Amino acid sequence: MDKLVYVSLCYCTPDQFSEKMLSRFMSGSIRNLEREYNCTVRLLDDTEYTCTIQRDAKGQYLFDLICHHLNLLEKDYFGIRYVDPDKQRHWLEVTKSIPKQMKSQPPFTMCLRVKFYPPDPAALKEEITRYLVFLQIKRDLYHGRLLCKTSDAAMLAAHILQAEIGDYDPGKHPEGYSSKFQFFPKHSEKLERRIADIHKTELIGQTPETSELNFLQKAQSLETYGVDPHPCKDVSGNPAFLAFTPFGFVVLQGNKRVHFLKWHEVTKLKFEGKTFHIYANQKEDKKIILTYFAPTPEACKHLWKSLPVTHPPQLEKSSQVRTVSSSNLFFKGSRFRYSGRVAKEVMEQSAKIKREPPEIHRYAASTFRESIHHLRDQLMCVNCTVYCMIYMCVCFSVSLCLPVCAYLYVCVNVCVFVCVFACVHAHCPHSPLMYALVFCTSRHLEIVLSIV
Repeated sequence: MDKLVYVSLCYCTPDQFSEKMLSRFMSGSIRNLEREYNCTVRLLDDTEYTCTIQRDAKGQYLFDLICHHLNLLEKDYFGIRYVDPDKQRHWLEVTKSIPKQMKSQPPFTMCLRVKFYPPDPAALKEEITRYLVFLQIKRDLYHGRLLCKTSDAAMLAAHILQAEIGDYDPGKHPEGYSSKFQFFPKHSEKLERRIADIHKTELIGQTPETSELNFLQKAQSLETYGVDPHPCKDVSGNPAFLAFTPFGFVVLQGNKRVHFLKWHEVTKLKFEGKTFHIYANQKEDKKIILTYFAPTPEACKHLWKSLPVTHPPQLEKSSQVRTVSSSNLFFKGSRFRYSGRVAKEVMEQSAKIKREPPEIHRYAASTFRESIHHLRDQLMCVNCTVYCMIYMCVCFSVSLCLPVCAYLYVCVNVCVFVCVFACVHAHCPHSPLMYALVFCTSRHLEIVLSIV
């Protein structure tokens, strides 16, 4: 890196050279002078946790803070993710200093996500862990990562609805109530009606815990459960997505799964620059090699580091996970050592948990969106009231036939027309009245312009 900087500086003018050296010195000095950094972590329920970390704090310190805040003991399934200025995602490494990993200036912003999806969510020891995994999979469904048939989509969304608002109540849930919840990137009215039908008839009496568990069991049976897609291209240049799941390695093209290799079939995974290779043995000793190209070397390295080494059943202890260095095959200077536990160790550790179940503060994000829509409608009604007040005040001023007031009237009406349009667009119940006032306003505007 220093050699590259030296070469770039050699081709600078004296003024450019001094500016670059000064900027490097100042940025380094500012970071060195700061002993503490502010850090914000977005949690799975879309709330935020803000803390202050020391300059030499490692990723493990921040991760433990978050887990303590959430009262979470089954930590191994989760990780902290951040995005660098080049929009490349990274997992925060727990053994390294946080400021040294971040390529941006403080304050730092990160997010808590599920890093290793449990093969059987129902087998998780604690309800708080299942709830956090539920939030992650609900997020996957909303962002289009969890692909499924329409019938499965309706059932999943109905379980979310039951978990968040409880049993159907005609007094609280008017016709079309499911349309105010956003479960998918896009969906049809027919699907909304099917979601409401399932919620009304098939899920009555289910508690939030039961609905969340049923949701997880349904999601776990889908082909794209646990998929965190990494964009790439195959040898022909066709776009594809690579992903690791609890059950194996997946290649997606469009909405179709074109390759699925179970973990016991995969013999080797390696990357070299932007190239990612997958070696596998299938039935009848059939050996295959899949080669894909990531957008950048950093993206390829992130894909490799996302390998869920906790899942392959042949690993009994974390000490069996090899340290992979950069010699020949990998990045120059790249070295990665997995520091967590493997699947068997995770299950053994979870079995030792003996405590009263922690209280869970469920945060209904969809319900929050529903209340936002209601608040927006109320604000639009406020627009109606404000418009009427402005209308009466300005009309009184215009009656004095003062040119200044006339000009003021013209300017105010331009703003009011914008408010009226927003009100009508939001289907405000006062829309007919607003149409009448707009007509009167336009007539008064003609009179005022003639006076001016």
